[in-house]
Amino acid sequence: MRASLALVRRVAFGTALLAGVHAGGLDAQIARFPTGVNVNAAGATTVFITFGNLDGYVPVEALWCGELIPASPDVGEKCDPATVFGALPVRFDRSRLSGQDGFSDVMSIPPSVARRAYQAAEAGADSRFFYVRRFVDPTGLGPDQYVAVTCRLTAGGARTPLALLDVQLAFAGDEPVLAVRTGDAPPPVEARIAYTGTGRLVGRWEVVLPGEEPPTAEDLLTEATLPAELRGTQRRYTELERFNLFLPPTGEVVIAGPDPRRLPVAISGLHQVLLRIEASDDKEGDIDLAAVGAGAGVLPTGAVAGFPLPVLRYFVGDAGAHVVAGTRLRLLTPTADARVAAGPPLVLAWSPVASALLYRLEVRDMRGEEALAAVVQAGVASYAAPPFLLDAHTGQTLEWRVQALDAEGRVVQETPWQGFVVEAR
Repeated sequence: MRASLALVRRVAFGTALLAGVHAGGLDAQIARFPTGVNVNAAGATTVFITFGNLDGYVPVEALWCGELIPASPDVGEKCDPATVFGALPVRFDRSRLSGQDGFSDVMSIPPSVARRAYQAAEAGADSRFFYVRRFVDPTGLGPDQYVAVTCRLTAGGARTPLALLDVQLAFAGDEPVLAVRTGDAPPPVEARIAYTGTGRLVGRWEVVLPGEEPPTAEDLLTEATLPAELRGTQRRYTELERFNLFLPPTGEVVIAGPDPRRLPVAISGLHQVLLRIEASDDKEGDIDLAAVGAGAGVLPTGAVAGFPLPVLRYFVGDAGAHVVAGTRLRLLTPTADARVAAGPPLVLAWSPVASALLYRLEVRDMRGEEALAAVVQAGVASYAAPPFLLDAHTGQTLEWRVQALDAEGRVVQETPWQGFVVEAR
């Protein structure tokens, strides 16, 4: 009998010890900040979230749902499969490992998810729903961990994080202008922005000059979309003007661009106007890194966005043609029958089209023999010809054309051949 009691005590002690270890594991569970956030019930919402204390775990899928259920034998609470509203779209997934054993996540809630959550609330469900990230142990030894952030349906006003939902850049007026004559000022530029929340919008206007390396998608993200260690690493270009505006909780704003007289028009070729948005303080969205063990201090997240900002392009040359973006492929400079000096560099420029992934540039002499061929990435729409092209064809007429290629290398548009004369030095 005594032996049986001793055995029971040992089993009970072992169970308690295992429970204590398990409780310690729960204490070390992956943390997140914020734990809950107000979101727009009538549209999209974007929120910067930081996860900490990963301890070797890696993130996998992210889901929105209306109800949570225990994840046992895994850790945390996971989505009830019967109440899943949707998954984080791949095109909006800006998540990455960052900080001290941390993970930065940009939660971009599509309007479709917000609509399903609102309909569920109308039908009597809780007005809250959940964003759940699953983390796995790559060794396969530890249990999966589910970490949930509570999303509270609101009107998307002052108590919602300041986030950009849509940005459109355009030249003021009825007709977008993509080509201006050398020395002529382009029309004014403006930015139309849809957003949630309220606060300061701080940023600057920059221009990419012909011949400069174009910005990458990473360069076009707002600063608040990046983790702390990547802020300040984006490529910078010629600054035109700065701004610091207060955004009321109205959801839409039109921002005037830089003074048109500041837009460079002295160099022929493609120019790109950039809207660069800097991170600002936002009490509804700022991240306390120390609270999740992912760093020190508070990380500003005002003006977070789940997408790269658009680029506004214009061409400087003597074509004088006004073309609409994304409609028809046209040659801009040199113009038909233009006389080109053999000394200065020759820049060939054309209008961009939305369907192009690549451009193929071809130059031939009057006998039909190829003088130059090049492939150019979409978004550049210009090419600086090497000096030998003009040196080898002084006094001759050359013809050139551009073909727009799709992802399969098929020609989707092409220009007719157009000639220019290479003058002697």
